[in-house]
Amino acid sequence: MAWTKYLLYFLTGGLITTAIVALEESGMPLISRLAALFPVFTWIAYLFIGEFGTAQQVVSHAKFVLIGTIVSWIPYMLSIIYFAPKIGVYKAIAVSILIFVIIALVFSYIYLKFQV
Repeated sequence: MAWTKYLLYFLTGGLITTAIVALEESGMPLISRLAALFPVFTWIAYLFIGEFGTAQQVVSHAKFVLIGTIVSWIPYMLSIIYFAPKIGVYKAIAVSILIFVIIALVFSYIYLKFQV
């Protein structure tokens, strides 16, 4: 049953996200922030890709994510830092996600077209 593995993936990601938020709210910001830095989603994804795919698929994905993170994540985080005090957290997140998506789409197109 293929749907059960996707349910497992979903629950794993949701559990980890919930734990990060709960730790932050319960006065343990250091643990929460360390957990947020941990590459949980790629770690779990690579475990599952490795189980059902090949090592080469994991390597290929890791290269894409490494370069893509530098290209799109840094502007995203800088825009959060810049906009949050100016326009509020929710608007800053919305603007920053838009910036992230645009940069990530352009990067993905270039990466896949030219196999950088």
